Amino acid sequence: MSKNLNLSALTALVLSSMLGAGIFSLPQNMAEIASPAALLIAWGITGCGVMLLALTLLLLSRLKPHLDGGIFIYAQAGFGKFIGFCSAWGYWLCAVIANASYLVIVCSSISFFIDSPNHIIFGNGNTWQAILAASFLLWLIHSLVLQGIRTAASINLIATLAKLVPLGLFIILAISAFKYHCFCFDFTGLSLQKSLSQQVKDTMLITLWVFIGIEGAVVMSSHARNKHDIGRATMFAVLIALVIYLLVSLLSLGVIPREELAKMQNPAMAGIMNHLLGSWGSIIIITGLILSVCGAYLSWTIMASEVPVIAAQHDLCPVRALATQNSPKASKLSLSLTNICVQLALILIWLTHCNYNTLLSIASEMILMPYLLVSAYLFKVSRELHKPFITLISIGSGAYGTWLIYASGILNLLLSMMLYIPGVLIFIITKKLKKYSNFDPNKQSK
Repeated sequence: MSKNLNLSALTALVLSSMLGAGIFSLPQNMAEIASPAALLIAWGITGCGVMLLALTLLLLSRLKPHLDGGIFIYAQAGFGKFIGFCSAWGYWLCAVIANASYLVIVCSSISFFIDSPNHIIFGNGNTWQAILAASFLLWLIHSLVLQGIRTAASINLIATLAKLVPLGLFIILAISAFKYHCFCFDFTGLSLQKSLSQQVKDTMLITLWVFIGIEGAVVMSSHARNKHDIGRATMFAVLIALVIYLLVSLLSLGVIPREELAKMQNPAMAGIMNHLLGSWGSIIIITGLILSVCGAYLSWTIMASEVPVIAAQHDLCPVRALATQNSPKASKLSLSLTNICVQLALILIWLTHCNYNTLLSIASEMILMPYLLVSAYLFKVSRELHKPFITLISIGSGAYGTWLIYASGILNLLLSMMLYIPGVLIFIITKKLKKYSNFDPNKQSK
């Protein structure tokens, strides 16, 4: 791909990456764990934190324009190859799990058309029939990418348009049907039997999940027409996404009572639209979701498969062959490795009956370290340049990342540490093998 991504294309890329499947399930996800008061506080914290993270990416794109390819390159530049490898490993696993969650939510959406109360076929996207359908879609898109279907600007433009049309219609109808007494009923969530602070903490991984993709312009930075557009695209996309997320999650609580909304099957937005517009409403949302998620999934497949390639090019990946590209510029080995892992994830989902919400938590946890390392690298750069304002931005962004780790809870933290262990072992074994292969007994004897 040549350097042909302008500001609008980069903005569409970031926005499309962030507005994935999550927003269609956001009303139920939030209503299940938090009251309106907790949501207002949570979005306030998230809005400030994500804007600081976006500013961090903007500043690094200006201060270090030569660092192309991904946020894990910042980790390598600041803290060495081991930390860079761990960041790349976490980001790649996040992408693999996120792609599996996309396939699950697509199949869960199809269940609206083919399932009945007495005959469950796709269910929540984790039945054996759903896993077969998801596997078919996985390898269909795999073959498309191998044939060269990887023009990020076109893919993300289509995905973005597919999302914004039903989302815009939903927001307009929800505003017209909004009931203030419904929104304010049990405003602090007494029925949840949890403190307000705990409710806020419980929303943190969900609010982070819906913003995963904020780094999309950085990942595609080597294809940007103007390096200054990378940071601007990130900021524009974050502002647009934040407004949409606020409206969707808060307006929903003014249309349907929280307890009823919490029990809805995902994608809950389809159920709300059915309430607002009848059966046509749910059809519009589900069709939009399927088109949207398929487009976003194709984009994320390309981005996920490029992580090992970029890592190999920067000597962060132990398998140098992963940098080899075939004629349509798709790394066949990297793409195959990524999608085999997605397939294994789908099998585990079937065996464990894992649902979309669980995948959401795992993927969000895996992205925490790469994001935190970006803030830490900006802090290091700011100290070298003696820029107090930039130092404050990095501290604020780092504080948000630290708060997310605390809010996610000890169990999620331990789970993410376990998922990092295989990567650490691969790094150690590879380093020892390289040391052994470079060992020269003649030089040693001298």
